[in-house]
Amino acid sequence: MQKRAVVSVVGKDQIGIISKVTNVLADNHMNILDISQTILQDFFTMMMLVDVTELNDLEELQQQFEALENELSLKISIQLEDIFQAMHRV
Repeated sequence: MQKRAVVSVVGKDQIGIISKVTNVLADNHMNILDISQTILQDFFTMMMLVDVTELNDLEELQQQFEALENELSLKISIQLEDIFQAMHRV
């Protein structure tokens, strides 16, 4: 059974955000199932749905994202899809 997670990225727009974030996913052999990104004035926002079926440790991936957060002054979060949906139900 496929397990999915939602990755969100927010921060000041700059060159290389998509490349660096998706490289972390590729280095962990994760497939991007869906992606949406936009720039609102100077703010970059991106949401991705990724396949985490083969991932053993979501915390380890979050730590890899934390290094990027510090490098690029971004906020990157990853949550399992079912947790994300439960938190955003109206």
